[in-house]
Amino acid sequence: MFITQLTANVFMFIVGILGLVLNRRNVLVAIMSIELFLLSLDLNFIIFSVYFDDLFGQIFSLFILTVAAAESAIGLAIIIIFYRVRGNILINQRSVVKF
Repeated sequence: MFITQLTANVFMFIVGILGLVLNRRNVLVAIMSIELFLLSLDLNFIIFSVYFDDLFGQIFSLFILTVAAAESAIGLAIIIIFYRVRGNILINQRSVVKF
């Protein structure tokens, strides 16, 4: 059971990293990918905390969830402002460099 949970978490982490690396256009997908690999990291802390019978991993996972929630709120606010200014949420390198 321990190995299957770690395998699922590694798969989630890889999907999150690939989503962040391969996505070059959409801001929302980039933020969702960051949330996915933060969640997999958080689950790894919880699994190892239970496996080693230690409470520090669970406490640290609460801090990671708090930072991830704050990051999501700030990221969504930035996306809303970006949409109001530009009219879409796609990232275009020429329009970012050009003023």
